[in-house]
Amino acid sequence: MIIHITSKERWSSAREEGYYVPSTLSEQGYINCSRPPQLIEVIARVFQGREDLLLLCIDEEKVEADIVYEDLYDSGEKYPHIYGALNLDAVMEVCDFIADEKVHLTSWDKMLE
Repeated sequence: MIIHITSKERWSSAREEGYYVPSTLSEQGYINCSRPPQLIEVIARVFQGREDLLLLCIDEEKVEADIVYEDLYDSGEKYPHIYGALNLDAVMEVCDFIADEKVHLTSWDKMLE
């Protein structure tokens, strides 16, 4: 399982369109994702203080686009990137969360499995 963080508004649009295509796909060429152990650090670094977010729990086996694990910023850690639109049937679960200092997740135990 890999995880992508998105806004509630963007996810709502994706459900209407049938595919998830965030702005980062056209800007960077890929959709940023994380593995569960990377999630807290990503939330703290990028999304701190946001309350309008969702976690998309993605089944890698069902993603139609290529997934590449790479370290593009020489951080010493490889992150999964989806190189194309995300087909919605690859999304296993959608979870609300608040990106505060404690990072409140509704299904946290499931994320760490």
